Amino acid sequence: MEKDLLLQVKEKAQRWLDGNYDEKTKEQVKAMLANDDTTDLIESFYKDLEFGTGGLRGIMGVGTNRMNIYTVGSATQGLSNYLKKEFGKGGIQIKVVVGYDCRNNSELFAKTAANIFSANGIKVYLFNSLRPTPEVSFAIRHLQCQSGIVLTASHNPKEYNGYKAYWNDGAQVIAPHDVNIIHEVNNVKTVDDVKFTGNSSLIELIGEEVDAVYLDKIKSLSLSPEAIQRNKDMKIVYTPIHGTGVRLIPAALKAYGFTNIINVPEQDVTSGDFPTVVSPNPEEPAALKMAVEKGEKVNADLVMASDPDGDRLGIAVKNNDGKFILVNGNQTALLFTYYIIRRWKELGKLKGKEYVVKTIVTTELITDIAKKFGVRFFDCYTGFKWIAAVIRENEGKLQYIGGGEESYGFLAQDFVRDKDAVSACTLMAEIAAWAKDNGKTLYQLLQDIYLEFGYSREKGISVVKKGKTGAEEIKKMMTTLRSRPPKEIAGSAVILIKDFATLRSIDLRAGETTTLEMPETSNVLQFFTQDGTKISVRPSGTEPKIKFYIEVRGELKSREGYDKAEQAADEKIKAVMASLNLN
Repeated sequence: MEKDLLLQVKEKAQRWLDGNYDEKTKEQVKAMLANDDTTDLIESFYKDLEFGTGGLRGIMGVGTNRMNIYTVGSATQGLSNYLKKEFGKGGIQIKVVVGYDCRNNSELFAKTAANIFSANGIKVYLFNSLRPTPEVSFAIRHLQCQSGIVLTASHNPKEYNGYKAYWNDGAQVIAPHDVNIIHEVNNVKTVDDVKFTGNSSLIELIGEEVDAVYLDKIKSLSLSPEAIQRNKDMKIVYTPIHGTGVRLIPAALKAYGFTNIINVPEQDVTSGDFPTVVSPNPEEPAALKMAVEKGEKVNADLVMASDPDGDRLGIAVKNNDGKFILVNGNQTALLFTYYIIRRWKELGKLKGKEYVVKTIVTTELITDIAKKFGVRFFDCYTGFKWIAAVIRENEGKLQYIGGGEESYGFLAQDFVRDKDAVSACTLMAEIAAWAKDNGKTLYQLLQDIYLEFGYSREKGISVVKKGKTGAEEIKKMMTTLRSRPPKEIAGSAVILIKDFATLRSIDLRAGETTTLEMPETSNVLQFFTQDGTKISVRPSGTEPKIKFYIEVRGELKSREGYDKAEQAADEKIKAVMASLNLN
């Protein structure tokens, strides 16, 4: 078997030596073939890098299973072919936006893609330097384009790069376009099918003029300008973690009226090597370490960080002892949702048509907040493209005012259709100013939300199962949970099961089965217990693991009792994990 694989790999590598590839690439392939250690050769050529529903993502290097100008080229040619089929009738000029982040080769890949689009007769608006992903989504809508791409691997380690494809509403592609694009990309069989020679007359550089309109739009979201004015010198530490937020997020904060924005100079250095962090992911405490240290040093009110492509936001706030603690994605989504809905109500803006969106694995407290204020709410699948799909579905009928997910993404408006750390940073700073105006810290505001709506604590667990046997184990785990669901979890009876693969919701108390209204099926299971615990289980679509999302409820009667409530919830989470054999 291994011999066969090595033979196939060598044949594929030889095709690169014989084909129309550049000399540098061929030299690298020759070196791999000459090496007695075949690990790199096999990893680079054993399969083709898949263009999935979210586009491309992989390690950079030569070969069919790597991110390089040729795999980016095939993807762009496939997308071009599909755009021409979809929009090419009636003499319409097809237009796309191309943006890129700070990663190594992102600019090269973006310019390669721009050339290919233009060689296919498609008008390209190419950003003149790196930009946050949400601005690319904004530009697609602003410039009335049919599609767009961003070269980014989001918060992945430095050896990765990626390619996200967007549709004409500025959202990442979903059905049927995702599958249709994949089909077209798979039809690009050889390097000779890709038109690499660009048409410069069809490539237009864009930059500051789009920034200005985008920042104006973000400024229009402000709900408490007076509170900002009174607290404009509030100390805000912000880091882009070497990424695309470096210019626009401080600019957006200044446009709001904040005057005391403190940077972390070492992390303002734009670099795809991310020299100060192991991983540029604001979900990980280590990524915020330098910013928190700066916050402690200057006695900041708020510490914020965005990921390399400027779509995720991580924050740290001072607790009641004056010590900085990290706020998780569920908690930031709570703060945003509560603040927006409350301020809309206070300003008389709630007319009965407003709604919020969350993903099914995100805290149920968001639903409780919406219900209490009489605001509609929608649940959707994990991934921001599904929040964008809800926005598109309700366009012209209802008013979107916010949506978020537990993985540190939030969108406070609909002129962008992807998670947006630029608007999220400005809004979070505004919430801090408003809280301060009301004699509270952000941390106390969060505690007050829990006092009003009940305490909730969440924990995500990833069980890694590598290789072919791992994939089979994950499949078996899902089958067992479906065929023999738990009757109780951590001593509390299971009262509701939602199976998104069959779109069935089973109410065990009433003995009723109803249909879940979702756009398509998904391999996700949820169990709800009598004491308010929610367990969501789904296999990862991109990695060899199965994810468990645990949410437990508890009691909180006063701010002073917060630490106790947190401890009790942590004990409960441990009991849930033991019950599901996750310890």
